[in-house]
Amino acid sequence: MSPQTPSAQPAPSSGAGPAARHGWLQALVAVLAGLVLMTVVAALGLWASGATDLPDNAYPRVVAATLVTAVGGTIELTGDAGAIAETKAGLTVIPLSVTLTGALVLGAGFLRPLRHRAVAGTAELAGWAGRLAVLWLLVLIGLALAARQNFTIDLGDGTIGAIGDLFGATPEVGFKASVAPTLVFGVLWLAGVFVIALLVSRGAPLPARLLRFQESVRPAAYAMVILLLVCVGLGVVIGLVVAATRGHPAETFAVMLLGLPNVVWLAFTIGLGATWNGRVDGPFGLPMPHVLDEVLRTPDVSALNLGSLADYDGRIWWLVVVDAVLLLGAAFLMAARSPARTRAWQHSVRLAVALALTVLMICLLGRISAHYGLSILGLGDIGGGLKGELFLKPRIWGALGLAVLWGLVAGFLGALLAKGVRRRGEVGSTGRR
Repeated sequence: MSPQTPSAQPAPSSGAGPAARHGWLQALVAVLAGLVLMTVVAALGLWASGATDLPDNAYPRVVAATLVTAVGGTIELTGDAGAIAETKAGLTVIPLSVTLTGALVLGAGFLRPLRHRAVAGTAELAGWAGRLAVLWLLVLIGLALAARQNFTIDLGDGTIGAIGDLFGATPEVGFKASVAPTLVFGVLWLAGVFVIALLVSRGAPLPARLLRFQESVRPAAYAMVILLLVCVGLGVVIGLVVAATRGHPAETFAVMLLGLPNVVWLAFTIGLGATWNGRVDGPFGLPMPHVLDEVLRTPDVSALNLGSLADYDGRIWWLVVVDAVLLLGAAFLMAARSPARTRAWQHSVRLAVALALTVLMICLLGRISAHYGLSILGLGDIGGGLKGELFLKPRIWGALGLAVLWGLVAGFLGALLAKGVRRRGEVGSTGRR
C-alpha cells in the first residue's frame, strides 16, 4: 500500500484561482522587494566602507555595480593613461551578503503563491517563473546601464608624477557593466534561485513526473541550506562581538553587509581540511580575520589551510570541532525529514553528494581576484600604491574529496541519531521488522 504523503494527494483542478494568485502584480511585488532589500544591504555596506566619499557622485553607480556582481554579472575595469602610460586592472569578487539577501527574498516571493499545493503543472511553474524573469531582466538592464564610472588617478609629487606632468599624462580608471553577460548570468542566477527554492521547500508543488525525486533530494537540500545559513548566523554573532570589542566598527559592518558569507563559508571549507591558494600584494588586503591577510602576504603563492593558519593562531583548530557539530546537526535534520524506510547508508550517500555540491558552490563563488597596475615609461613599480594584486582560489578536487568523506561519516551518524525521530509524511510500515 503506498504511503499517504502530502505529495501523493491529487492535484487541485486547474482553474482561475491558482493563476490569479501569481499574476504580473505579484511578480512585480516580488522583484521589487528583492531589488530594494539588495540595494539597501549593498548601499549600507558601501557606506560603511567609505564609498560615499568617492568623487563625481560615483556612489550610486558603485551600488549598481555591486548589485550587478552580486547576481553573477560582469564588471569590466577600464583604463586610459595617454600615449606614454598604461593602466591595467581586473576584479572578480561576488559580494555574497547581497547575493544571499536577494536569493532569500526572491526565493520566498517565488514560493509564496504556490503554497498549500501538492502538484503543479510544468506549464504553470514555467509561466510564473517567466513573469518574474521578464521583470528581473528589466531590472538587470537598468543596473547594467547605471553601473559605469571613470576616475582620475593622482600620480602624486614623486618621480612618476613629475614625468606625468611633463608629458601630459592624466591616467584614468573606471568600470562599466558588460550588458550582455550581465543579462545572461543574471537570469541564470534567478533560475538557480528558483530551482533551489523548489528543492528546499517541502510544501512547494512539483510537476508530477518529479515527485519521485523529492524524498531523496529535498531533505538533503534543506539540510545544506540550513547549514549555510547557520554559518552566516554564527558569523553575524562573531562580527558583532568584534565590532564591539576590537574597534573599527565601520569596517566590520562593511564586511558583514557585503561579504560575510565569503568569509564564513571559506572558514567552513578550511575546517573540513580544504586548502586555498592565494597571495596578497600592495595595498590590497583581506578584511577579516586579520590572520588570513598575514598568511597570504608573502612573496610567493601561499597555501591557506588549517596548518598554515594554526602557525599564527592555534585556535583555528576549533574550526574542525565547529564543522563536525554543524555537519552532525545537518545530518540529523536530513534524516529526521526523510521517510522512515530510508536506510543509514542511503542517508550517508545523500549527505556526501549534497555536501560535495555545496562545497563546489562555495569554491566557485568564493574565488577572489583583484589586480591593478600603472606604468609610465616602464616606471610603474616606483612610488607607493601604483601596483597591487590579490587572489584566492581553492584546490577544488581536494576540497570535494574531503566533503565526500565528511558527508559519508556525518550522514551515517545522523541517521543513527534520528532513528527514533519521525515526522509527518512517514511510511506506514515503520513498525515492521
